[in-house]
Amino acid sequence: MQLTAHPLRLLTAGAVAVVALLPGTHAAAAPSQPPPASGASHSGYDRLRLLVDLSARRLATADVVASAKWGTGAPVDDPAREQQVLDTVARLAREQGTDPQETVRFLRQQIEANKLVQRAMHKRWNADPSEAPTSRPDLTQVREEINRINVEMVRAIGASASVRTAPSCDATLTAAEAGVSHRRHLDRLHARALRYALRPVCAPGDVSAV
Repeated sequence: MQLTAHPLRLLTAGAVAVVALLPGTHAAAAPSQPPPASGASHSGYDRLRLLVDLSARRLATADVVASAKWGTGAPVDDPAREQQVLDTVARLAREQGTDPQETVRFLRQQIEANKLVQRAMHKRWNADPSEAPTSRPDLTQVREEINRINVEMVRAIGASASVRTAPSCDATLTAAEAGVSHRRHLDRLHARALRYALRPVCAPGDVSAV
């Protein structure tokens, strides 16, 4: 199957970056909701849904990263890049008055969820080379998209602080996750990775493996 036959639309704030989607995956078929306008009143569900949707968007990039690394010998783990991401979001959180430790904890979980998808895709391609990508996306471009999503995530973490500490957080998060998964038509792998990525939302200390 041809990788280029299945385009993945990754939406940014006000722009669309089109990258190649792997054959047979359904990572992110629908556009994300725009961030709440300044001063707008949104329910707890809306705030968590935005955070969940951003997480799903970030997970969609894992397919492209896996494709970019496939056949190059580059490892899934990239400690230097990962630390750069965490240092950046910690700085942004401090600038915006959001808890930097909580923000770093959440973004670290996003990184691990992304790697979960990458490893699964590489395992799939090793088992069935006919499913492997036939072209290599530009890793620099997809990292730019990830950086944009990270910035939106820092804002969403700060905006949802009161919701995430409320007794109803677990139920609200479950509803938001189900809605996003359905709207984006996530396959089993991406739905599982999304659930893992969202573990720190309501209980920051509970990030045990799936």
